Amino acid sequence: MFLLSLQITFHFYKNQFSKSSENIENLTFAPTEKIQKSITPFNPNDLHIEDWQDLGFSEKQASTILKYKDLVGGNFISKEQLKKCYAISDEKFKELEAFILLENKESTEKSSHSKIAKNLNINGKFNPDKLSQQDWQNMGFSEKQAAAILKYKNYLGGSFVSKEKLKDCFIINDEQFSQMKPYLLLPEKTPDNFKAFAKTKTEIKYKNFDPNLLEIDDWKKLGFSDKQAQVIVNYRDKNLKGSFRSLEDFKSCFVISEEKFNDLKAHIILNPNNFKTTNSEKIIAKQETDFSKLDLNKITFKQLIEFGFDEKAAGSFIGFRKKLGGFMNTQQMLDTYNIDKDLMQKLINTCKFSTDDVQKYTLVEAPEEWLKNHPYFKYSADKIIFYRTTYPNDEKIWKFLKLKPEYETRMRWYTK
Repeated sequence: MFLLSLQITFHFYKNQFSKSSENIENLTFAPTEKIQKSITPFNPNDLHIEDWQDLGFSEKQASTILKYKDLVGGNFISKEQLKKCYAISDEKFKELEAFILLENKESTEKSSHSKIAKNLNINGKFNPDKLSQQDWQNMGFSEKQAAAILKYKNYLGGSFVSKEKLKDCFIINDEQFSQMKPYLLLPEKTPDNFKAFAKTKTEIKYKNFDPNLLEIDDWKKLGFSDKQAQVIVNYRDKNLKGSFRSLEDFKSCFVISEEKFNDLKAHIILNPNNFKTTNSEKIIAKQETDFSKLDLNKITFKQLIEFGFDEKAAGSFIGFRKKLGGFMNTQQMLDTYNIDKDLMQKLINTCKFSTDDVQKYTLVEAPEEWLKNHPYFKYSADKIIFYRTTYPNDEKIWKFLKLKPEYETRMRWYTK
């Protein structure tokens, strides 16, 4: 619909230009508001943190959306599921909804449950809190769906709490819930004090502990689920390179709620003797590469690993550089998702940095495919293509785009 509207607008003004010799600067564009809100269709599962920021989210909001994606299994399966992310306001979701390349909740559920028999296997009244993954599978759900239902229960704090909350589980469609409802041994409504209710289910007597010495079973004893305990250990060992070095590090783990952190913080003892040496602090004895001779725009995945980056960080660096067609300044490298900033700064201080081979174009000459795929240009690509057909002058196009200064600055890095 957007492209059709754009084509109609284009032909309208093209006809107007043929009838009048007035300078384009004197024209008033009726669809200006739509053009300023130009967003191309996108699959939210393909977006990196920079892409979410390009859609108008702050860095913190973009990071929260990516963490939420991991929490729901690594991929959004419906618009409704994406909408539930608290970092996306109702107003913002309405702005983006028409461009999201996901089915709505109803159609997704019909598709994902198409292989499930119409009638679930329910033998009598039951408490869903007590069902294992195999029990959910015996009822008629697939292995993956059963696992997702249990993840949702853990997300709620270990209990479905009420029929209302069970109905909110995106795996269970309306027809299936209707079959279950008469047999559910759960309250009809969610308690008004749900957060407090979830907390008082199990009283835990906390003792002082060093989070750098705890393993999965130890975290479970502190009240975390299997999944949450695994996430905490992975976050410490991979994201933080082996150690929580401050209370802020600990608090930043997204599965540790504000409430849980407040319960634990008085008992946390961080002993520096238990800190592991990070990659950025290590002296790499067996380095075969002379990094002082390498160009940051040509360094390979293997060489990044050799320098000390993990595979996730190295992949993010190479992937982002490829999308950009090359880095134009070192801050882009430091802003790369998943990167160890200290180690990245060390690499920047060690290597050469040349931008001579980075591809640049004028706005008038830039290929359409390049405009639509480049991270910095793709959300303005349609407007650029529209303006340059009627007025092929770069400075005029920049003027009509009316971009935020920070967006225009980084786009100009890649233009002649």
